[in-house]
Amino acid sequence: MSGRTVPSRRTVLRSAVLTPVAGLGPAACSPGDDGAAPARPTAPVELGADGEVADGATKLYRDANVVVSRAGDGSLKAFSTVCTHAGCPIGKLEGTKLVCPCHGSEFDARTGEVLHAPATTPLVELPVEVKQGRIVASPGT
Repeated sequence: MSGRTVPSRRTVLRSAVLTPVAGLGPAACSPGDDGAAPARPTAPVELGADGEVADGATKLYRDANVVVSRAGDGSLKAFSTVCTHAGCPIGKLEGTKLVCPCHGSEFDARTGEVLHAPATTPLVELPVEVKQGRIVASPGT
């Protein structure tokens, strides 16, 4: 034997279970390359009930790597929460500010704009709509 360790079946299965479903997760956390396109949804994903995001509110859907905000007029906006700096999933929402755990980039959850470097590219906006009372985010173009 060459001394390589082989992962157990349990380790492989646990990794598969923890991988984000619905095609919205980050591909891999690549080193900081603002020129690279961050992961985008590969298929529409149902996020939750329309009433989960009130007028003027913002909601983070961690499992789908999407943040949704609703303007005072009721219109919705959605953004991928995969950091544009290094591809890390952002799982922290402070009011309307998303904070990346990898390098501290901050984004406005309502506009996707960068609030704090090292990221320089805004979050990817996703088409979002309400279908049969459910919020659905779709792949970006």
